[in-house]
Amino acid sequence: MFIDVVPNGRSAPAVLLRESFREGRKVHKRTIANLSQMPPALIDGLRALLAGGAVVGGADQALEIRRSLPHGHVAAALGMMRKLGIPRLLGRRASRERSLALALIAGRVIAPGSKLSTLRGLNPETATSSLGQMLDLGVIEEREIYAALDWLGTQQGRIERQFARRHLRDGTLVLYDVSSSYLEGRHCELAHHGYSRDHRPDRPQIVYGLLCDREGRPIAVEVFEGNTADPATVAAQVETLKRRFHLERVVLVGDRGMITTARIRETIKPAGLDWISCLRAGQIQDLAEGPLQMSLFDERDIAAITSPDYPGERLIACRNAALATERRRKREALLVATETELARIRDATRRKRAPLHGEAAIGLAVGAVINQRKMAKHFDLTITASRFDFQRNAASIAREAALDGIYVIRTSVSADVMSETEAVSAYKDLSRVERAFRSLKSVDLAIRPVHHWLSPRVRAHVFLCMMAYYVEWHLRDALKPLLFQDHDRPGAETERSSPVAPASTSPAADHKRGRRRNDQNLPISSFSDLMAHLATQTLNTAALPKAPNATFTTLAKPTPLQAAAFDLIGIDPMRVQ
Repeated sequence: MFIDVVPNGRSAPAVLLRESFREGRKVHKRTIANLSQMPPALIDGLRALLAGGAVVGGADQALEIRRSLPHGHVAAALGMMRKLGIPRLLGRRASRERSLALALIAGRVIAPGSKLSTLRGLNPETATSSLGQMLDLGVIEEREIYAALDWLGTQQGRIERQFARRHLRDGTLVLYDVSSSYLEGRHCELAHHGYSRDHRPDRPQIVYGLLCDREGRPIAVEVFEGNTADPATVAAQVETLKRRFHLERVVLVGDRGMITTARIRETIKPAGLDWISCLRAGQIQDLAEGPLQMSLFDERDIAAITSPDYPGERLIACRNAALATERRRKREALLVATETELARIRDATRRKRAPLHGEAAIGLAVGAVINQRKMAKHFDLTITASRFDFQRNAASIAREAALDGIYVIRTSVSADVMSETEAVSAYKDLSRVERAFRSLKSVDLAIRPVHHWLSPRVRAHVFLCMMAYYVEWHLRDALKPLLFQDHDRPGAETERSSPVAPASTSPAADHKRGRRRNDQNLPISSFSDLMAHLATQTLNTAALPKAPNATFTTLAKPTPLQAAAFDLIGIDPMRVQ
């Protein structure tokens, strides 16, 4: 460590505290602190101290730490945003709105919360991290935060087009799925009651569809009214791919509840897009009476079949033994639970005091139970004015059990373009969108609850969360060697006997997880725990008591784990402004 004086043209030279480090055969310098504002006498004292001298004088001459702010996680988020070119994506010229938008995105990655909570964490007086200082935001007014959110919303279309140019090409696979989140309040035009994936049917909600590339990297998001059915969102995505992104050949991958026969006929085919989806349970049951024979799976778990009900489509039947076992277990548990509830009603009709009687009363009690777990089809019920009885429908249960673990992929992509195993793998890639929803909604970015009422602001909030996930996705990808996440996907694929088989982990990942350490003997953790550890590297403001205006900033020395994380991201935590 040494003090370096750097000429600065006609201005006063910059006085920097630096250290040297070696990468291979090259020696580099890293700036630790800018000492330009310190008194010359203090700089001379530091120079002597670094040369091996000793500190002399009383406690009133010692350095004091004026403030210490968590910084490492800020450096990671801002550094990755710089590498991804997010500032230039937001706007080519630096502006107050752009800086605040960067702060909102980074804040969502490091400490998701309400806009007012983010405001308090950025303002110098109440700062909870170095984020505001790194972006040189100064004092922020409440209206500026909401104005920056609105400004970010106006940039959505242009930014999504840039993401599409980066990550999508003609002929590529595009993953699409839909989720929902409830809103606070009752005044948003988008808020309606609908099918709640949050299990909050008492709250109005919004529905949003997320487009991702095959790796699960978010490309675009669109918000719909809360009572919009999943298939009704597909037309908007086709419009996005064809008109906004100017892609002529795309394979749209979606689940069976979204890419339905009607959507294929009315929306996807007319647009000239290909698709990969899956048949519903009832459609598979119909095939079981024709081309779908169990003997197809005697020696393999994938079989191509054809049906006149699906002209021009390829059907790929798959059987997952592990899934079959789990479905049998789950069905039996649901049957037993339903029988327990029905037995209570039967006992109520037979008790001596105040028995339950009347077909209407008994029917209401049975109706409240029989459909609760979707097991009505597996029971035969007998209801009279004074009696109720039930028994399992063995034929119905056997008919469903015969198809346990079986699903059928449907696609318009020809076999010479995509093999059977590739089509199955592409459909199973939808799990990456589901992981994105988990991160967006609760695990890391906390998209809910949504407190905004204005429709444009709700859309801007969802887009902000998508932008934050875009940054987080790349952070996770860079930091994989330090996370429980599998960092050797090719190795994992070689361990998998078939794309139908359950996902497996690579030997390298198993070794890492077993030891709880990686090959460099560094501890591994979850993404949130690693970010929390990075936050313990602080940005410190120091000064001499007798020179209160002569302050300088310096970083705490990184731990080996922090240094490894910064190396993987490829940033210098002191140079992320």
